[in-house]
Parts: sequence; C-alpha cells; structure tokens
Amino acid sequence: MKLVLNKDKMQIIREQDVVPFRNRVKEYATKIGMGIVNQTKLITAASELVRNMLKYGGGGEALIEVISQGRDNGIRLTFTDKGPGITDIPLAMKDGYTTGKSLGVGLPGARRLVNEFDIKSTPGSGTTVCIIKWKNG
Repeated sequence: MKLVLNKDKMQIIREQDVVPFRNRVKEYATKIGMGIVNQTKLITAASELVRNMLKYGGGGEALIEVISQGRDNGIRLTFTDKGPGITDIPLAMKDGYTTGKSLGVGLPGARRLVNEFDIKSTPGSGTTVCIIKWKNG
C-alpha cells in the first residue's frame, strides 16, 4: 500500500505554467533525497506529459505527491485533462507513433524513465496519466 506523505495540485493551462510545475517537482524530489539522475528522469518524463496535456488535452491539472511504500519513498505525478482522449492507447504507446509533427517519443519515452506508468483515457472526456519514480529506482 502506498502512503501519501505530501501533495500539491497545480493547474496547467498555458505554456508559462510548465516551468513552475517542473520546479515544484524538483523541489519535492530533492526533499526526499532523490539523486540527480533519478530527478532528471522524473523531470524529463513530467515535462513530456505536461506538454502533451497542454498540446492535446487543452491543459489540465497536475497532482504532485510524495509517497511511501515500506522503506521506499517516491514521487507520484498524476496528469488529468478533459481533452478529446486517446482512442487507441496501445498505438499511442508505440515508439515513433505521433499524431502531431513531433518525434513520437512522448508517452513511451516517459514510460521508460519512470518505475510505474498508468494511462486511462475515454474518448470525448479526457485522459489521466499517473507515473511513479521511486527515490532509489
């Protein structure tokens, strides 16, 4: 069972919201003693997901949580938007797949950078992506 030790919610509505969000994620990761390599992986994944939320979901909400499971501490980030949703999640999770003019590294790239990755989407009502990066993971 994962215990939530601390949490913070941020509205992500425009590009200017991305940097304060990234800074807050770094602040929480630093507080739990996460090493620089894992911090970088977490912040890179968070950046991909927050930009996807802005670009495809029209913005939304990001929840930052410090969690504990046994002796492990980590950061759980949940991104929720009310956008058009993703009709084919397995396809969206494939390397190289893109609906935009990007490299298509967003979702699968983010998944590789974290320890846990979960995505739920309902076409017409939005998408929720939840990631966890453990301090020592």
